Amino acid sequence: MAKVLMKGNEAIGAAAIKAGCNYFFGYPITPQNELPEYMSRELPGVGGVYLQAESEVAAINMVYGAAGAGARVMTSSSSPGIALKQEGISYIAGAELPCVIVNIVRGGPGLGGIQPAQSDYFQATRGGGNGDYRHLVYAPATIQETVDLVMESFDVAEQYRNPVMVIGDGMIGQMMEPVEFNEPKKRTIAPKTWATDGTKGKRKPNIINSLYIDPQVLENHVLKLEKKYDEIRKNETRYENYNVDDADVVVVAYGTTSRIVKNAIVKCEEEGMKVGLIRPITLWPFPDKAFEEITDKTKAVLTVEMSTGQMIDDVKIAVNGKKPVYFYGRTGGMVPTPDAIVSEIKKITGGEK
Repeated sequence: MAKVLMKGNEAIGAAAIKAGCNYFFGYPITPQNELPEYMSRELPGVGGVYLQAESEVAAINMVYGAAGAGARVMTSSSSPGIALKQEGISYIAGAELPCVIVNIVRGGPGLGGIQPAQSDYFQATRGGGNGDYRHLVYAPATIQETVDLVMESFDVAEQYRNPVMVIGDGMIGQMMEPVEFNEPKKRTIAPKTWATDGTKGKRKPNIINSLYIDPQVLENHVLKLEKKYDEIRKNETRYENYNVDDADVVVVAYGTTSRIVKNAIVKCEEEGMKVGLIRPITLWPFPDKAFEEITDKTKAVLTVEMSTGQMIDDVKIAVNGKKPVYFYGRTGGMVPTPDAIVSEIKKITGGEK
């Protein structure tokens, strides 16, 4: 299949339509605006529906309704917009409905700025809404990987009857790269016998709900959800390990930051330093297993993020005290440079005073 040069936001929309997404509900916010704009233009041509809601709160509840009817549905936003959707995301998880949510992250807190950031890690992985719930979080590093993961996300959401989030910093949304649209791996997806798509006189009505007044009934439901999350942990955790086996320092980074780290690793190699990279592809489930490949040769672990330090908590849990864990980050829309990362590595190894 021929490759096409596309902006990240538009490539996400094209991937969603290719995956069978028929409905999109959203609200504009920079730096993801090209995605709903693309969907507004392209969805009607394939028999789908685009609707700009009056708010992010309305949009996520429209997603709830469409998902409950069995539709393939997506919404997208950026950081403060995702914050407004959190109640609805919790409802969707509680009601066991599949949908795809895209967050093109900007700097915060509050309205912050429109430049790229990774400071929504806690929001994405800790469940910004209420209650005991989880959703899988993909963190692609390239536009091609974003396309692949968006296409797969719809199947994953339906397989587990759970929302799936794809999270990328503003650079993922705004930069252009060549992409091709490959078919995702085949999954076994049960018929949507649970959907509220009309009885047609052939069955009793289905009920979509996340309200359980009886505490024992609610506990049983939550424990059922937890078993599902255990299956997601078991089957869907992904990561990339790069030059880890003989590294003196292992850097942990995700998304576009990991690409900057790889450039820093090249510079380190030129100076005789051995540095590896652990790149989580799923932020939840976090790939603890990746850290088992760190050897006794490694002196330290360095976490690099476009935040003041959020993923570092999961890194420390995964390292489990076996190595010292250091942090380097830029925030507010500032992007780390390869030279700055090399400098941090030298500080750790004693190569720079």
